[in-house]
Amino acid sequence: MNSLSPDELFMQRAIDLAQLSLGSVSPNPLVGCVIVHENRIIGEGRHEVYGSAHAEVNAVASVNDKALLKESTVYVNLEPCSHFGKTPPCADMLVSHQVKKVVIANTDPNPLVSGKGIQKLKDAGIEVVTGVLEKPGRELNRRFFTFMEKKRPYIILKWAQTVDGFIARENFDSKWISNGHSRKLVHKWRSEEDAVLVGSGTALYDNPALTVRDWSGRNPVRVVIDRYGKLPHTLMLFDGQQKTICYTTTQNETRENLEFVKLNKQSFIEELVSDLFKKNIQSVMIEGGSVTLQQFMNKGLWDEARIFTAQNKFDLGIAAPKISGNLISQESVFSDTLSVYTNHQPQ
Repeated sequence: MNSLSPDELFMQRAIDLAQLSLGSVSPNPLVGCVIVHENRIIGEGRHEVYGSAHAEVNAVASVNDKALLKESTVYVNLEPCSHFGKTPPCADMLVSHQVKKVVIANTDPNPLVSGKGIQKLKDAGIEVVTGVLEKPGRELNRRFFTFMEKKRPYIILKWAQTVDGFIARENFDSKWISNGHSRKLVHKWRSEEDAVLVGSGTALYDNPALTVRDWSGRNPVRVVIDRYGKLPHTLMLFDGQQKTICYTTTQNETRENLEFVKLNKQSFIEELVSDLFKKNIQSVMIEGGSVTLQQFMNKGLWDEARIFTAQNKFDLGIAAPKISGNLISQESVFSDTLSVYTNHQPQ
C-alpha cells in the first residue's frame, strides 16, 4: 500500500521527470513540473536541455485546455525562477495564467532566485506550499545544492579494486579489473557529470580518452593533474578532441580545447577545486589513481564514492584507497560488487 499523500505522489512524478535530464541541463538544476486539475494530471514537462524552455513552460504548453489552469495545482520540485536568464521568469508565467496553487519541494539556493519566485506567486494571490518531498528534492539536485552552498563542484570518487584490495598491478597496469558491464556503467556516469579527473599516473599508464564512447551522451570536460609538466603531449588527453584542463605548477597557457592552469604547490587541491567552481563546473568524477583519490579524501573534498570490487586477485600491486564514509548502497553488477558511500566528514 502506498503511504504517499496525493501531494507527494504528484511531486514524486515531478522529481522522476526531472531525473531524466541528468547530464543535459547543467549548470542549471534538474526540474520537473506536473499540473493537476481535480486530482488528474493535465500537463507535465521538464527542463530538457540547457538554454531551452524551463519545466514550467513545457508543462503549461502541454495543457490542452488552458482555461483549466485557473483551477489547477502546479507541482514543481524547485522554486520557479524569478529572474531573466536564458529564458524569462517562470514565476511571472505562472502568474499570467493565474494558476490556483503551486507546490514546491525545494527553495532555490541561488541568491538570484531564493524566495523571490515564491514571493511573486504569493503577491499574485496564488497559494504556495513548500517542503513537499524536500529531502528527495535535495538528493535529486545534490550537485546544484553543493555548488551553490559550498562554492565548489559536487565531487564523486570512482575506482575499481580487486577482492584483495588492489587498484593496479605493481607495474601500474589496471586493465581490466572490473567487468565490461561495469565499464559501460562508468561511461554512462561520465555522460551525467560536467567533468572527469585523473592524476598524472593514470594519464601516463592507462592513456585514457575519458569519453563516453560506450554510451550515448555528452562527453565531460577532461581534467588532468600534471604538477610538474612531465606528461607527454602525445597522450589522448591532449588530442584536442574534447575540452581538457591540465592543472600544473609550471605554466598558464591556452590552446584549442586545451588549457594549462598554474596552481600553487602548497594549496594545489584546494585551488584546483576553486578553479573548477569559477569555470562553472558543477560536478566532477575523479577516476584515479590511488594517490589522487587519497589526496581528495585527505582534504575531505568528496561527496560520494562509487567502488567496484571484482572477484579477481592480484596478490601484489598498488593498494586501493581506504574509504571512510557512510555505505548507502551495495549491488551486484554481474560479477562485480558496486558499493556507494557518502562523505560523513564535516567540511
